[in-house]
Amino acid sequence: MNPLVELNLTLILFLPWFAILGTLYWLFPRQPRGMKRALYDLATLALAVAAFLWSVHWSVANADTQYGKLWPQVLATALGYGVFLAALGIAFAVRHLLFGRRRD
Repeated sequence: MNPLVELNLTLILFLPWFAILGTLYWLFPRQPRGMKRALYDLATLALAVAAFLWSVHWSVANADTQYGKLWPQVLATALGYGVFLAALGIAFAVRHLLFGRRRD
């Protein structure tokens, strides 16, 4: 199968779950929310999806097919999901450091 087709199928498979996780990332915590945080969150979500796409492409291209023809798809799905979650997790921690609750 064409790697680009596999990439698209993997993205379509995870799109609903990524939409849920992205929405939760965007909404919580609710305060403080300013323009800088909104831009940071948008950039984070875009980079998380880009990292996911890159990892899926890399996985399909480099997976060893001696374990079966399905192994590239399995590796791409597992690695892509882990990369997306790692990107959001790291960004969540950094966001807390950068935009933590303001104390008056």
